[in-house]
Amino acid sequence: MTRHEFLVHAWEMLIGRDHGPMTFRLILQPLTALILAIRAGLRDARQGCPPCFFWSVFAHARGSELLRKTWKDVHNVFIVAIVLDTIYEWIVYRWVYPGQALIVATVLAIVPYVLMHGPITCLARYFVRSAKNSNGKPT
Repeated sequence: MTRHEFLVHAWEMLIGRDHGPMTFRLILQPLTALILAIRAGLRDARQGCPPCFFWSVFAHARGSELLRKTWKDVHNVFIVAIVLDTIYEWIVYRWVYPGQALIVATVLAIVPYVLMHGPITCLARYFVRSAKNSNGKPT
C-alpha cells in the first residue's frame, strides 16, 4: 500500500464514523465539551480572566496555567472519547487505530471546548459587568 492509498483509507475511515454503531457520541461528546466550556467561561468571567481564551494561551504569561486548567476541565471527556472510539473501531474494523482515536477524541472533545470557551467568557463578562452596573457597583 502506497502512502497515498494509506492516507485515503485513513481519511475514509475517519469520515465513515458518522454512521453505524455508537453515533450518539458524535453529538454527546461535543455537547459535553460545550457544557464544560460554558461552566469554565462563567468561572473565568467571575474571576476576571481574559476573554480571548485561545489567544491568551499563547500570548499570556500564564499560558501554561491556562492549558493546565483546560486539561483539568476536558480530560475526562477526552478520555471517554478515546475509549468510545476504540470500542467503535473494535466493533467495526476488528482492530484498534490509536492515532485515529486520538484525532477523533480531539475533534469531539477539545476543539468544541476551545472554540466556545472564549466567546462564552466574553458574553459572561458582559453580563457580569451589566449585573454589577445594575447593582450600583462600579465596574
